[in-house]
Amino acid sequence: MPSRNSSSGSHYQPPLGRMLIILAVFVGASLVAISHLSTSTASSTGSTKKPSTTSTTLHSTTTTSPQHVVPKAQVHVQVANGTTVAGLAGNYTHQLLTLGWDTLPAVNGPQVGATIVYYHPGYQWAATSIAGSLGVAATSAQALGAGAAVTNVTGSTADDVIVVLGPDLG
Repeated sequence: MPSRNSSSGSHYQPPLGRMLIILAVFVGASLVAISHLSTSTASSTGSTKKPSTTSTTLHSTTTTSPQHVVPKAQVHVQVANGTTVAGLAGNYTHQLLTLGWDTLPAVNGPQVGATIVYYHPGYQWAATSIAGSLGVAATSAQALGAGAAVTNVTGSTADDVIVVLGPDLG
């Protein structure tokens, strides 16, 4: 009885010539597709030609600076008590922590007339979101220059967002 090899089976293998033809057709079709894609992308993004139909052109008056949105858990938020209400910063620090922000230990800050949410470059989105979470107007968010500090808030140069609580939240 002839011995059987356990790795034997019926595997079809086309002739080498046919495989080379298939490979050449595939490579050629790929090159044509890439060339066509590159040409259509360049013409659609690089074209400054206006449409031939009459249309209304809208001009945006809003200027935006590039912002890099990172997860809330990676935004360093410092809450400072700018009132005479004991424990206020601790309460709001805990609230922001439960909302997913990376909060630092609560501190005392300068006395303010209303809550201010300071932010360093790139964190305006976080400041307006935090202001909304605290129930204060988005206009309470104020930009700080790169490396700028908030008066009487230790370490605020390294924080992304600094909240100084005012009597409106006290």
